[in-house]
Amino acid sequence: MTSSKKLSIGNIVKNYTLEIILVALAIILTFVTPHFLTLNNLMNILRNISLQGVVAFGMTIVIVCGELDLSLSSSIALTGVLIGLIGGKLDAAGIMPLQYGVLVGIAAAFVVCTCVGLINGWLITRFRIPAMIVTLAMQNILYGIAAIISNGFPVITFPAWYSFIGSGRIFGIVPVPVIILAVVFAITAFVLSYTKFGRATFACGGNAEAARLSGINVKRTKIISMVIVQLCCVVSGIMLSSQVMSGTFSFARGWEMNAISSVIIGGASIAGGIGKMRGTLLGIIFLGILLNGMTLLNVNDYIQYVVRGCLIIFAVLLSTLKNKK
Repeated sequence: MTSSKKLSIGNIVKNYTLEIILVALAIILTFVTPHFLTLNNLMNILRNISLQGVVAFGMTIVIVCGELDLSLSSSIALTGVLIGLIGGKLDAAGIMPLQYGVLVGIAAAFVVCTCVGLINGWLITRFRIPAMIVTLAMQNILYGIAAIISNGFPVITFPAWYSFIGSGRIFGIVPVPVIILAVVFAITAFVLSYTKFGRATFACGGNAEAARLSGINVKRTKIISMVIVQLCCVVSGIMLSSQVMSGTFSFARGWEMNAISSVIIGGASIAGGIGKMRGTLLGIIFLGILLNGMTLLNVNDYIQYVVRGCLIIFAVLLSTLKNKK
């Protein structure tokens, strides 16, 4: 009786480690700072994690497939620049008002980033170039393009209604980005867990050669995964540019590492084949609460970088040891 009880407690700790750590962290911050457990602060945490969370969901699919995408920040920045630039140009030329022109800009951003995902996937699968090299090069290319077309200045041609996407609140309480985060989570979780493509993604990440011999089109699966994460970048870019009502080529720098951190902390294997969207969501929330707590406690920004870096190493180490077992 006692051993079975110990076994069940051990299983609970093993299966819900991140949840237990999250609850413990929230309890500690509640006692340490009175500003943590307030409705306004909790909504701010959710709003702040939404922009990077959407990208992390796309990154989960890519990592499960056994790849990486380091071009995310530039895709997000390029999205904001394209939307503002195209909307402003159409309005200035008298073709259509700014309030409708940004919709054309949004459509253009989806098309451009879809092409970026296709190019990334094609180079990786056709020429077997490591994904890290391809996407790192693409990061620089997109960064340069965004800087060139914006002349290095922020693009601020956005209509008033556009700010609602990034700064609006439903019923005056729930931020719109949180709703978008929930919708993207539901879609990506369904795709990864309940579709043929999702099963193929796990197979490709676990053993690409075995997946190919089983009749799975490995190249197509990897290309689609690279496109999906780019589409998530567009959604994040829309929210970011809407929140600040500006599109700048330097936006979102370093978000790739935050996305990867969330995925790995959530239990995914960096080698591929293992991962859950629910785990990524918990990883995003964990990072959001941790960073918010350090901000409330006035922890130095540089120390926050050190803490995040240590967390990534710890999460990867934990994931590696777990997978070996």
